[in-house]
Amino acid sequence: MPSAPRLFNHGHMKRYLSLLMLCLATGASAQKLDYLIRGGKVVDGTGNPWCYADVGIRKGRIVAVGDLKGRKARHVIDARGLVVAPGFIDVHTHIEGGIFRHPDAHNYVHDGVTTVVTGNCGGSVTDVAGFFKKLKQTGVAINVATLIGHNSVRRAVMGDANREATPSELARMQALVARAMDQGAVGLSTGLIYVPGTYAPTDEVVALARTARAHGGIYASHIRHEDWRVFDAIAEAVHIGQEAQTPVQISHFKISGKADWGASARMIDTIEAWRRRGVDVTVDQYPYTASSTSLDVLLPSWVFSGGRDSMRLRLAEPETRAAIEREMEEMLARTGFADYGYAVIARCPNHPEYAGKSIPEVARLRGYPDDLPHQRQTIFELVPLGRVQMVYHKMSEEDVQRIMAWPLSMVASDAGLPTFGEGAPHPRNYGTNARVLGRYVRELGILRLEEAIRKMTSMPAKRFGLTDRGRIAAGMAADLVVFSEREIIDRATFEQPHAWPEGIRYVLVNGVPVIADGQHTGARPGQPLRRR
Repeated sequence: MPSAPRLFNHGHMKRYLSLLMLCLATGASAQKLDYLIRGGKVVDGTGNPWCYADVGIRKGRIVAVGDLKGRKARHVIDARGLVVAPGFIDVHTHIEGGIFRHPDAHNYVHDGVTTVVTGNCGGSVTDVAGFFKKLKQTGVAINVATLIGHNSVRRAVMGDANREATPSELARMQALVARAMDQGAVGLSTGLIYVPGTYAPTDEVVALARTARAHGGIYASHIRHEDWRVFDAIAEAVHIGQEAQTPVQISHFKISGKADWGASARMIDTIEAWRRRGVDVTVDQYPYTASSTSLDVLLPSWVFSGGRDSMRLRLAEPETRAAIEREMEEMLARTGFADYGYAVIARCPNHPEYAGKSIPEVARLRGYPDDLPHQRQTIFELVPLGRVQMVYHKMSEEDVQRIMAWPLSMVASDAGLPTFGEGAPHPRNYGTNARVLGRYVRELGILRLEEAIRKMTSMPAKRFGLTDRGRIAAGMAADLVVFSEREIIDRATFEQPHAWPEGIRYVLVNGVPVIADGQHTGARPGQPLRRR
């Protein structure tokens, strides 16, 4: 039977496809851009050397990078003398409640952040779909992805019980994790220093991490210890990753306690050894020598078993209180500090005057001597007031710099959404990225510019599955930051924490300027980002 006639031979088809591609390219180039960022020093996020280029944006996407002098645009941003980088991705934040009070997210966008990952340290929303719906309804300035928090899941099923889960309780927790992952969470987080996660055995975490991994998620952990016991805590995180066959992200990697300063070198070597054995572990870090969390962590975790009413009863019972004091004394001695002068109040319910004061200073304000017994007495009186937010000055600059120079560390703030001018929050809420670029890149030379930006962009995007973010390339979301390499610096300090950074001129989120000429535009183009 004769074959059907060929309408095109190979040569015809090749010429036809070439003509088609030329027509498509001509049509694309003829389309007017929404924004053209012209003449900047483009740092594409991959770690590659910078180059001068234009960046074209249309419908929220980067459509062209290179010499675009022939392209027309509705708006042109002159970036000559400035750096153009992907918008910064902050992988460790706590914005669940604050984002609806502060949807403009000033502290993040002024610091160049276009995307955050929230739900860290085991605390998150459990209804991810409802959270994302509310974000859309409210309108927010930044993109938001979330983890599902182990503490929140455990509390929903077991309250603050200090015991192992029953099989049925574990099954209910796994169902909550699976639902959150189906709704778009990017992984499971733990805060194994906090109640009730601290009561959970490792096997419980393995089971939940395995559930998250079955839905494509990772395991991000505020590990159980960050002091002299940190190596045991790293080993536990690695074990969870191995058993659940999931990548591991260790949150705000540090060594806390003067007696153990310098241990970061061995911590890095430990993780490098695990990676050589095939375990996928990376970390994130904030560029400061102080942490920030609640006053509760100064007490043994068993004090809070059963909830805060149970805590108050224990503090009121003389023998139990004496046991608490002995354990606190032992813990303090292991840190290498003589007293609680390293602990400074950021925010205290009913006592705004305590903000910025150390525990010894607050003891004096309450009419006590500032000796150690009365410092503990002050702690016992403050803890029942509610969540007292603290800043703990317990880390060394040498360790911070060593971890920062390590290629496996990302930049993250561990920040929330503070009310400008209220309390004395950690300055990381305002200046994390600008501090890295100004102090550690320009002033100290700890990192190359390209490497610092990789740690803020493509590295976190890849780690958390945000596949269309973190790089400057055609087809990527138009999340971009334009800043002065010579001027960028943080201005927030521990003494004066409420201050915007300097040097960031433009921030675009999904192709819309949220910062323009250094000022917030009021735009809210942020989107919920689901696990892909």
